[in-house]
Amino acid sequence: MPGTPGETDRIILFDGVCDLCNGFVQFIIARDPKGKFKFGALQSPKAQELLKDAPIDPKDLDTVIYIRGDRIYTRSGAALRILNDLGGWWSLFAIKLIIPPPIRDFIYRIIARHRYNWFGRRESCMVPTPELKARFIHG
Repeated sequence: MPGTPGETDRIILFDGVCDLCNGFVQFIIARDPKGKFKFGALQSPKAQELLKDAPIDPKDLDTVIYIRGDRIYTRSGAALRILNDLGGWWSLFAIKLIIPPPIRDFIYRIIARHRYNWFGRRESCMVPTPELKARFIHG
């Protein structure tokens, strides 16, 4: 199926106007020199296309979405799996996956609900530098 991520694809979809979300993406980029992860704004047509058959609301901007192969993770599960896949010491955060998702996601939702007030908001989605452009999904 066209547009379906491959088995080894690791795509992070994030709220493109959220400063906290953009900071998280910059954090991942700085620690991913091999370029394992690709990125896209949830507001983009390509992200909407990737999520059209997913059992989640593609207009829900209150979550980070991590597509790893044919699996889709959201909220705290996405963030923790991203850190795990980043490797190194960051993998240690995956231990928090033993905390039941309702508890993890309760905290995640509080932060997500207040992210613009606490961390700021941009007028438009981040434009990647020419060096990083290949790491962002387009369309």
